[in-house]
Order: sequence, then C-alpha cells, then structure tokens
Amino acid sequence: MPQPAATDVETAAPTLRDVVAILERVYDPSWAEPWDAVGLVCGDPDEPVRTVAFAVDPVAAVIDEALERGADLLVTHHPLFLRGVHGVPATTFKGRLVHRLISGGAALFTAHTNADSADPGVSDALARALDLHELRPLEPRATNPELGIGRVGELAVAEPLSAFAARVAAALPATAGGVRVAGDPDRLVQRVAVCGGAGDSLFGAVRSSGADAYVTADLRHHPASEALEAGGPALVDVAHWASEWPWLDHAAQTLRSTLSAAGTNVETYVSTLVTDPWTAHLTAGS
Repeated sequence: MPQPAATDVETAAPTLRDVVAILERVYDPSWAEPWDAVGLVCGDPDEPVRTVAFAVDPVAAVIDEALERGADLLVTHHPLFLRGVHGVPATTFKGRLVHRLISGGAALFTAHTNADSADPGVSDALARALDLHELRPLEPRATNPELGIGRVGELAVAEPLSAFAARVAAALPATAGGVRVAGDPDRLVQRVAVCGGAGDSLFGAVRSSGADAYVTADLRHHPASEALEAGGPALVDVAHWASEWPWLDHAAQTLRSTLSAAGTNVETYVSTLVTDPWTAHLTAGS
C-alpha cells in the first residue's frame, strides 16, 4: 500500500564547499588587497554545515562561543593569519585557536578587504545603519567603479553635527571608547562619507566627495588635525570593531537567502560579544 507523502521533510545540509562557494561569489577573493589573507583557514570541504556563526574577530571568546552553540563554520571579517606561518602548534595562541576549531569540528573562513570592496559590503552596512541613501564607493576600483573601499551617501534631511554624532552613537554597538567628534557641533551635515575600519588613508577621497562629515575608525592625531586644518569635513571616530559589526547581519542574511534559493538551509547567528580590545575609558584629569 503506498505511503502518504511526507509533509515535513528535513532539508539536506549544504557542505562546507557549497557555503564557501557562495561566500567567495559574494566576496570575491580577487577583490582583496594584495597584502591580505582571505578565504578558508581550516575545515574539511566535504563536511556538512548546519550552523554558521558570524563575528568580526577570530578571538578565543568568539571561538568558544561558536563551539558552545554548535557552529560548524565561523565566518570572521578579520583574518586569524595575516602573514605566512610554517606551523600551527598549540604552543602559540593562534595555533591553539586552530586546534580548538579543528577538535571542535568547526571551520574558519575570512572575508576581509574583499568584503570591504564588495557591493554591498562592510561600508554599505555602516552607511545603512546611519540611514544614508544614494550610496556610491568613496574610492572606486579602477576595473569596476561599482566596487571599492568606503561609501558616500546622503541624509534625507541635513542635521547639526551634534545630532548626527548622536545618530552614530545610537546606531552602533557600545564600546569603551565611545564616539569621538571633531568639528563645529552646529555645522550642518547631509553628505556623509563612511569607511568601516581604519580610514585615515582616504582623506583625499573624502575631500573630493564633498562630504560634510566622515565616519570611520582608528583616526590618528596628525592625519585628523591636518584634515581639519585643510578645511575638510567634520570627523566622527568610532571603534574599529563597532564600525564593521553591522556587516555581519547582512552577510548572514545573504548566505541564508542564497542557500534557501538553492533548496538548502543553514542556521546563522551574529556574535554580540564585544571584541574591541579597549575595556575602559577615563577622561584625563578626572
């Protein structure tokens, strides 16, 4: 006698090879800077992937969390190994992390400057968190002007720098360093340049864009001072980790939707662990 058709059939899990293929299609390794190290760090391409974790930094706490939550793959923005190594013994802290991942059955994949240049990429996510529109690359790639580092966009209505800085602080996760601002608090801001991560190498492009304010991370004294003296935009300096964190949710959604369209599914989660290295901020003289 024929059996009734199943109404709740479990979807087959994709392999690590399948997931990596999608990630490398969205964040093409050829878009990475020559000095960068992106792609699969460890993991068996034939193993199934059911849960994928997303985080900015491949640090011990993030890896422990991924293993505790049963992740088969950890996708991070920052590389674990940026320079070549001759071995990964557990006598080094990075070697211990690799051993921890492998023994726990989890792979590690990195999308760094290739995710910065992607469309949409890291700076798109930052710009959208600030409700910017009409986005375009701050520094377009010569071979494809739709790709590139940073973004320039517009606020729907101009607002004072003080209000815009509050917008930035509210949109990003809290860190010990908070948000630093340079410029007249009453200056009107409508066109905004952003760069997730360290962005003081892009001041020339920021000036050329006509931006009223520039949101980025890791601004150093001299470049910031010189940019202001040259009549540049107001500056909003945020934590490196916080500026890149909004990208994680977008990357997770992209992976889920692409796999779903192909008939497979994974669970994803975005780590909320604050991996910014600074843990306290005191005002000098207080």
